[in-house]
This record gives sequence, C-alpha cells and structure tokens, in this order.
Amino acid sequence: MTRNPQLADGQPDERLLSTQVADQLRHAILTGQIPPGSRVRQDELAERFGASRIPVREALRLLESEGLVVLVPNSGAWINKIDRAECIEIYRMRERLEPLALSESVAHLSDADIDRLTVMAREIQEAATVEEYIDRDRKFHLLSYSRAVMPKLLVTVERFWNLTQHYRRLYIATTGGEGRWISDAEHRLMIEAIKRRDSEEAERVIFSHIRRTRIHLQRLG
Repeated sequence: MTRNPQLADGQPDERLLSTQVADQLRHAILTGQIPPGSRVRQDELAERFGASRIPVREALRLLESEGLVVLVPNSGAWINKIDRAECIEIYRMRERLEPLALSESVAHLSDADIDRLTVMAREIQEAATVEEYIDRDRKFHLLSYSRAVMPKLLVTVERFWNLTQHYRRLYIATTGGEGRWISDAEHRLMIEAIKRRDSEEAERVIFSHIRRTRIHLQRLG
C-alpha cells in the first residue's frame, strides 16, 4: 500500500495525499495502464491509499481539469475517452495552437533548454518501446513550448495532449519504423530552427509535424 503522508501531529495530510493520488493515477492513465473509458471507483482508491474519500475526490477533480477524467454527478468517474472525430478536431486545433506556443517560446528558451532538447531528441530516437517513445516525445514537445509567456495557452496545449494520448500510441503502433524516422527528422529540424531563433521556421515544422499525424489518423478510418 502507498504510504499515507502525515502532518507533524500524525494526522493524514490530505492535500499531499490528493497530490499523490493524482500523480499515480495520471501516470497510469498516460501510460495506458488504465484504458480510456474505464470506471474509477473512489472507494477502491480510498482503500488503496488508506485515505478518506475527500483527497480522492480532490485528485479526481484535478485530473478532470486536465482532461483525463470525466466526473458524472450521482454516477461516478471515468477515464476520459474521445472518439476519432473528436480526436481529429483536437488535432486541427493543435495545428494552430502549438505553432503559436512554440513561436512564443523560442526567444525565451535558454541555451541549457536547447541543449536539453537536443539530448531529448536523441533519447526519443533510442526509445526501445512505444511507451518510452511517446513519453519522451511528450516531454520534448512540452519543454519546447514551456517558455511561452502564455499560461492559459500552455494549459490548453497540455490538456489537448492528455485527451489524445492514446491516439498517439495508435499512430506510433501503425506507422512503425518509417513513422518514427520521419518524426525524428522533424525533431532535428525543429531544434535547428530553435538554435537559429527562427520562430517562423519552427512554426512551419511543428505545424507539418502535427498535420502529418492527423492525416494518418484520418486515413485509418
């Protein structure tokens, strides 16, 4: 059982506990351990973490705000599941929003950030499994956007990534080595544009990167 965080007086720290519950659930959802559409039972989570239902509810509310969980009054909680049409709609929005996020971020990325992106791109290439690949790819892109001084945009971008996580898994699984090779090449092009502080070129690369994935998903039918 996960250790129950406590305050100095020995009482459970419900704020820390809700964060712990949210972190573990988020990881399980994003890695596919809990598939989309699964029901989340609050009493089972409370028992697992040795907690009351209050921190569990707070954790679920946080994950709902991130697009990972759907809470239905008087019914329960489910892992969010979107259909193909909704996925394509979100990808079309990502094609517009993420180039903006990257463009706004480029000028503020430090040399250390760029060095880290370069290392991360290499680590993506070396990923041995689909799960490693999509986890490293996610971290790479969110770092590239992270210096944009547009917090609401960044929250929206991450929410869209959460909503489409299992479709990225589908994309990698159905494109194989060729799809990964093209994505890796686009990552290198993006880094080169960032190094030159060429925000317009970085925008063009990320737009094409997202659009190519969307077109492939559309063709899957």
